[in-house]
Order: sequence, then structure tokens, then C-alpha cells
Amino acid sequence: MPESPENQRKTLEERHQMSDLDRLRHSTAHVLATAICRIWPDAQFAAGPPVENGFYYDVDLEHRISPDDFEKIEAEMKKVVKENQVFERMVVTRDEAMEMAQKGRLAAETERGVPSQFKIDLLKDIPEDEEISIFKNGEFWDLCAGPHVGRTGNCKAYKLMSVASAFYKGDAANPQLQRVYGTAFKNKTELGEHLERLEEAKQRDHRKLGKELDLFHIDEAVGQGLVLWKPNGAVIRQELQNFISEHLERQGYSQVFTPHIGKLDLYRTSGHFPYYADSQFPPLAEREAMKALSDEGCSCGELSNKLESGEVAGFMLKPMNCPHHIKIFQSNHHSYRDLPVRLAEFGTVYRWEQSGELGGMTRVRGFTQDDAHLFCTEDQVKEEIMGCLELVKIVLGTLGMEDYRVRVGLRDPDSTKYVGDSDKWDRAEQALREAASTLGTEFAEEPGEAAFYGPKIDFVVKDVIGREWQLGTVQVDYNLPERFGLEYIGADNAPHRPVMIHRAPFGSMERFVGVLIEHFAGKFPTWLSPEQVRILPISEKFVDDADVVYEKLREAGIRVTCDKADEKVGAKIRLAQLDRIPYMLIIGAKEQESNQVSIRHRDRGDEGAMPVDEFTNRIVDEVRSRSL
Repeated sequence: MPESPENQRKTLEERHQMSDLDRLRHSTAHVLATAICRIWPDAQFAAGPPVENGFYYDVDLEHRISPDDFEKIEAEMKKVVKENQVFERMVVTRDEAMEMAQKGRLAAETERGVPSQFKIDLLKDIPEDEEISIFKNGEFWDLCAGPHVGRTGNCKAYKLMSVASAFYKGDAANPQLQRVYGTAFKNKTELGEHLERLEEAKQRDHRKLGKELDLFHIDEAVGQGLVLWKPNGAVIRQELQNFISEHLERQGYSQVFTPHIGKLDLYRTSGHFPYYADSQFPPLAEREAMKALSDEGCSCGELSNKLESGEVAGFMLKPMNCPHHIKIFQSNHHSYRDLPVRLAEFGTVYRWEQSGELGGMTRVRGFTQDDAHLFCTEDQVKEEIMGCLELVKIVLGTLGMEDYRVRVGLRDPDSTKYVGDSDKWDRAEQALREAASTLGTEFAEEPGEAAFYGPKIDFVVKDVIGREWQLGTVQVDYNLPERFGLEYIGADNAPHRPVMIHRAPFGSMERFVGVLIEHFAGKFPTWLSPEQVRILPISEKFVDDADVVYEKLREAGIRVTCDKADEKVGAKIRLAQLDRIPYMLIIGAKEQESNQVSIRHRDRGDEGAMPVDEFTNRIVDEVRSRSL
């Protein structure tokens, strides 16, 4: 198994490009290791890098570290900080470093009776021509390329966050270590703000809210990473699909449906297999071929090899929609007058994510994309990209997600992963730059972020608590039309190759809804709310009046319920607030006499009384306008 990115060894140049904050966090990881080895001198340390939002250190230790130990560890870290130890760099030869490791002196405060086993292994990974350095703070010595801050006294604002298991170098064949995570900032104010954001994120966690609001369910009997949309969640998904479908119709898209499975050869032609083989579900053999091979004594491994080589025909759960859409385009003859052809589908695809990487709705194994593929002439590329970008901006603007950055993913000229003609890549990248420049917002070019078949524009959205999510994407592709031999007849009566554009404003419906749950903290705007109005009769004698109001709202297309429980109205209001219902209509004697309803809004509180028809018109307008 390959190492995960965070465990892959960085070059010296990459290490020395650490930001000031990463340098501080890396130094704090050494403070953590110093504290742990003071408490448990037998601790063996592997790696301790800075990571997004903090740092960790991997440790092999007989004692099982738990959050109950954090107070004791942080107290020892405080002593190390107070000692204001200098971080000293010492260059040594490979033999000198190996001798220290053999004596147990590395990642320790003194020589020990056992070698520093992981440091010995890490030493072997250092290239022969690379300088080897030891960093010392006080009596703690560690094999490290650095860099560090000047003193441990700079590491005052820290917090231990969690502990987890992790295989050494990310390989399940290696020993399992304890990974202690922490975070650090340049001062306690910034640390406090970060911890507040984490607490807010915890309260907004879509897994927590999804359960409370009865939106979705993931069941082990069905499978990890496979989302079951419950009725409430299905309402949100359907409303989003209806919303974007209106704009698809306006922009001239044709909606299509394709199967969830396709022949393996289809994905060989597209290049998705074996290029993405590790992130796809295993191929499926045809029943007859499987039986024949079984009768011949063929093993599972041999069958897998035969499927991969093409010796045996197979099928695959659809990892991408594009080959299916290509085949729809290819099923007809096209003239330049027919172009652009815009095919859209809410298509479900399947990817094999590692179980440790799965998380609620935002990282799953089966997800539905609001996918579309546009087939156009080269002269139409820029205009079509702009139409796609308009769609993404409408989606984000309607949902109040207007704090975003745009990145143009280009190919890395030094990489061999990209396929296709270099001149066509240049033209596609230029078309994306020109389209991005019309957005009215700054964009960054990022070499190496292109898909293997073409450059792309991604929208990276910042939610209300400052987290970033990659959502909408638009990609230009000269490669797949070439692979599939796509053609249209031009004005010169000769065949030409169309350009293909991939676009998905939502991306994954599962991920997008997961992000929305957290963005709105479950308080969806009225048009998206599974339940838009709840009627609260004060007592049983007002239930008949409530039923009349219920029918009027339901006939107007409003999602409405009536709480007829034998409870006080205060308890009913509290329950509706917990369920995050946008509007509550209270009906009692006063409302009965005046033929009105008292309106209470989820966030704005009491809004007074008004006639039912007036309220109905108001909420219908609010839903129709999709206001926030």
C-alpha cells in the first residue's frame, strides 16, 4: 500500500518552505514529544509533521494515551515552554546519526537501552547526498530537517486535540502507532478563536444535524459510504434538482438517463480504467465466463488479472458519467448546425474510497452528480464555458455562498500524467483563463491541478465559519473526443472533432447537501426546508380551525404539518424550534375570533397576526423567489 500524502517524505527544499505557522506547529510537535518522553521515557517516536490546522506526533508506547492524559501532557509541555529552550541545529554524518539511534538517543532526553527503532528506519530513507541534521531543545535530541522557531518559549498557544491509531508510514503491514494530534497558534487569542470555530463546527456537523433532522441514514447492512436519503433529506435534494433544472432548460440542455453499470472496455477506451483503478469498485465478470473459469480451477487472483488484461469481458459500476454521455452523442450524426449539444443528468457514480476516509455525506462511495457534458466546436468553447460559470454563480448566489475563490487548474509541464496534444492543452487553458477573467473576482492559476484529460476551473467556497469546500467545477476536454473518435460535419462538409466540456455546479449532491446542512446549521431557507410551516393549535378545541388552515396551505403547495399533541403551546414552539421549522402558526381563541393566525418565525420570533390568505400569498412568494 502506498504511503498517504501526509506520510510521504518531503525534500529539504519543501521542508524549508514551511510557513511561519507551520514552523511554529512543527516546533510544538517537538515540545509535545519532549513532554511525552519525560512522562514515559520508553516512548519511541516516528514522525511529527505540521498538518492542516495543527500537528501530530506518532508514538509507540505501551501505555495507551487517552484524552484523560492530555492535562498531564500539556502541563509538562508548559514546563518545556517555560524553560525557553533554544532549538539548536547540529549537522552530523550518517554514521554519527546511526550511532545515536542505535544507543536510543534520538527522540529522547538521554541514551537508552534500546535503539530508536523508527529513527533508524527514517535514516535509511534519507538520500545519500542529503545533509543530515539533529535538532536539540534542552536534552531532547531528534532526527529532523527542521526548520524550527528560535525557542520553545515561542510555543505558548497550543492545545492537544485527539489521539488515534495510525500505521507507521500509512502501511497496514507496518506497526500500529498512537497518533497524538494538537494545534498551535502564534498567540492565545488566535488559539481561542480557532477553538471557538471548532466548537461551532461541532454543533453544525452534518452527521449530528442529519440525525436530529432525520435527513439521511448510513447503515452498515447497506454498506459504508452509501447514503440512504430519508424523506426529509429527499425534499432538499429534489428542491435543488428542480432549481437547477429550470436553468438547464433555460440554457438549452437536454436531460438524459444512463445505467449504473457499463462494460469494462468502455472505461478502457475513456482511460478511466486502469488509470483510476485504485479508486474504483472491482470489475465484475460475466456470469458465463465466471462459471467457465471456475470449472477450470481459475483462482480469484487469476480472474482479476484476466479482467484487467481484457482477456475476460467484464463490467464496472459507473465511476464517471462521461463515457455514457459520449455514447449518447455518438449515437446520432451531427452537423455543425446541431452544436453545441448539451446533455445533463443527475447521474449516480461509484468510487472506492478507503474506509478511513469516509465521512457522513461529504466523503462517500456512491454519489449523484448534477453532471453535464457539452459537445461544441472550438469557436464555441469560450462562450460555453461562460454559460457554465454563470450556472455555478447562480447556484452559489441563490444559496448565499458568495465568499469563494476561483482556481484555474493547469497541467504541470514536468508531469507525465496528462494525455493529449500540447497545442490543444494550450488553447483549452487560454479559453479557461479568458472565461475566468469575466467572473469579476480574482482567480489563481495552479499548475498540476488539471484533470488528466484537460484543464479546469474550480470554485472553492468558504462557509460561514471559514472552512473551504471545493464545489462547482468546469473542465475542458480535447482528449475524450479523440479517444472515442467523435465527429461532426463542418461547414466545409468535412468531419471535425468536437471539444467536450464537463461541468457540475453542485458537484456531488451528497457532498453539497452535507455542506449546506453545516452552512445553514440546519436552518434551511424556507424554499429548501423539508417542513416549511407547522400549525400549533393551543388546545384540542382549535384543531378544526387548524385543519382548515392546513388544507389551504397544502393546496397552495406549502409543506405543512399540524401539531395536535396534547401539550402546552410553549412546548410545541420549543419542539418546532428544535426541528428548525421556518414558520409556526399559532391558533387560539383570539385567532379564531379574528379569522387570523399568529405568526412566529424560527429566527425573528413573533411577527404578529394576519389573515390566512395573506400569509399564504406571502410564503408562496418567498418560496417562489427562493429568498434566503
